[in-house]
Amino acid sequence: MTTAKITFGRRSFIRNTILAGGGLTLGFSMLSSCNAKAEEGLQMPDEWFEINAYLKIGENGVVTIMSTNPEFGQGVITSMPMVVAEELDVDWKNVVVEQAPFNTDIYERQFTGGSQALRQGWPGLRMAGATARHMLKEAAAKAWNVSVAELTTAAGVIHHEQSGKSAGYGEMASAAAQISVPEEVELKEPKDFTIVGSSRKNVEGLKIVTGKPMFGMDVKREGMLYATVAFPPAFGMKLKSFDATEAKAMPGIKDVFSFKTYNDDYKRNGFDTDAFTELIAIVGNSTWEVMTAKLMLMAEWEPFADYQYTSAGWGGETIVDVPAGLESTADHISKMKEAAAKPGRVVRKDGNPEEAFKNAAKVIESTYTAPYLAHFMMEPINFFADVKDDKVVVVGPTQAPEFVEGTIAARLGIPVENIDVQMTRMGGGFGRRAYNHYATEAAVISQKVKAPVKLVYSREDTTRFGVFRPTYHVKYRAALDENNNLIAFHAKAGGIPESPLHANRFPAGAVDNYLAEEWSINSNITIGAFRAPRSNFIGPAEQMFLDEVAEAAGKDPIQFRLDLLKRAQENPVGERNDYDAARYAGVLELVRDKSGWGKESSDKKRGVAAYFCHNSYAAHVIDVVMKDGEPKVENVVSAMDCGIVVNPDAAKNMVEGAVVDGIGNALYGEMTFVNGEPQHENFDSYRMIRYKEAPDNIDVHFVKNEIAPTGLGEPPFPPAFAALGNALYKATGERYYHQPFVKNTFG
Repeated sequence: MTTAKITFGRRSFIRNTILAGGGLTLGFSMLSSCNAKAEEGLQMPDEWFEINAYLKIGENGVVTIMSTNPEFGQGVITSMPMVVAEELDVDWKNVVVEQAPFNTDIYERQFTGGSQALRQGWPGLRMAGATARHMLKEAAAKAWNVSVAELTTAAGVIHHEQSGKSAGYGEMASAAAQISVPEEVELKEPKDFTIVGSSRKNVEGLKIVTGKPMFGMDVKREGMLYATVAFPPAFGMKLKSFDATEAKAMPGIKDVFSFKTYNDDYKRNGFDTDAFTELIAIVGNSTWEVMTAKLMLMAEWEPFADYQYTSAGWGGETIVDVPAGLESTADHISKMKEAAAKPGRVVRKDGNPEEAFKNAAKVIESTYTAPYLAHFMMEPINFFADVKDDKVVVVGPTQAPEFVEGTIAARLGIPVENIDVQMTRMGGGFGRRAYNHYATEAAVISQKVKAPVKLVYSREDTTRFGVFRPTYHVKYRAALDENNNLIAFHAKAGGIPESPLHANRFPAGAVDNYLAEEWSINSNITIGAFRAPRSNFIGPAEQMFLDEVAEAAGKDPIQFRLDLLKRAQENPVGERNDYDAARYAGVLELVRDKSGWGKESSDKKRGVAAYFCHNSYAAHVIDVVMKDGEPKVENVVSAMDCGIVVNPDAAKNMVEGAVVDGIGNALYGEMTFVNGEPQHENFDSYRMIRYKEAPDNIDVHFVKNEIAPTGLGEPPFPPAFAALGNALYKATGERYYHQPFVKNTFG
């Protein structure tokens, strides 16, 4: 075992508490999941003994483990407790999992995004389990008058081999709850793991398939009213005036009023992205009534002038300029083309790229573009709020509860300690639910009408409100010498309103002469995180261009990449390369071997891509056939290096979902604008991948190592675009420079 000092907050160890009947406060019912387990045959204890904030143990040995991070399908509600259970050394069949209450004083980081939940939670989760195990052993040692070092544990039982004594954790839980927290604990070696690395069923699977209330849309409270909001039809507009006479006369309507989401002097946090900060609320007895009344609302909107606001984000306070104007996609395309033709801001320069290009035997040059994308979550925007005097309870789907708390406190003028944020399971997120304007809206409406309120957006409003993936543009150039060696590489990337450039990623570090430039164009269309931000464009573009360069060099695309990675590993250029060349090469070698690369049939055309982002490495080989002039993905082989795989089946599901999502967005995803107005607002016009278009088979493989877990939700996503594009080139003879592929080639 490895000895580790306790490094996370000692507030996590709330001890000396005996919880009768399974109850715990902070506004969460711990009985819900216990009852679900009882239905499955697990006998619930009469008493619980809280060892620390992550777990409690019943007198019969049943263990409740808290899952600290919000859940939106990535599986952390199962995998994070698995880590605690592993170090606790308990039998998984005796574990009950519950969503932890929001409390960053205890749990520190309760945020879902950036593929960071397991990566950042790994040390603390392990220590929580190991510390509890140590305290249980210490309690047994005192009871039996033996040394802790003589004790062993297995499957929730403490053993003393010399005396033959043994005791279940439940028998020692009461005494363990009184033990002082140790300064250091022993952690298991990965080779000794029995839970981590073995597949476990989703602990909420039964609830999901039986329709149990779990989501924000399921929240109901006594006396609850419903609300929806009206906002401008186009970006670049604001509320001028409105007449609510007819809307208020509709059945069931309680009130119609305008309000501001933020105070005028408010310094927004990094997730307070919001284009429409003055809205009209319609409040009534049901969603049908408020949405019907909204149609009777007579509102007048007008263009706004340039304005500024202060953002107090991660980099400190900055002034954000919001330009006036009603923007259109056609203008975006023209402006990006113009910006790309001008010199950009140099972010990285190695060697003498200008001279290398001048003396090159061959220069390859290509430009790639991609449109705005909408998140299109299955669960519409919603949130519940109940504001009573200086107390606030809000319940709903959020990736970033900490930011919900602070924004509501500032808007309502209520101390942050009086804001109770409760997390539900999310019906999709992909970054969108980190931007929680809707939680603040619900709270403001509740305060105004003096009643509990559930705010619900229509599907159309959920889409039109924005926080889109930006539109991007990149121009690549590569120089080959007379022996077809890559001697220079140039990337000039930009977008509206941000650049997608990652200047220190591959092939940086593998080329002597390298230049990376960027530019951006401001906009009033709100953008935000979308699965693998920036990487979801620059990764596919880079990987499709590398295939083009490999072909010009007369080299196999996998071997071409491996040769560059060998250079980056053995003799890297520069010191800021942000990838591990050996791990990068490892996924390429694994996907090459598992796919039988080089043995494809004449009717199936193959493409490959690999990418590093969010601390992990992913590679795909995609097989495409053409049927009636349309592409069909028949088979995908994926290779991942994300460190230790905690829950293999769930990890496989994550990769499969990323592949399907990537293929769908590459083929069909596109949001366009005319005079600031989004042109797609529901599934009838915003094209999503359909069941029949999903791959027939996805074969997922993981590199086996003992590296602490890294990201998995996002890394497999970008290379799926590129592997598809490269396969389509083989199938059609055309390169895919502009997304979506279907519209720009087949549609």
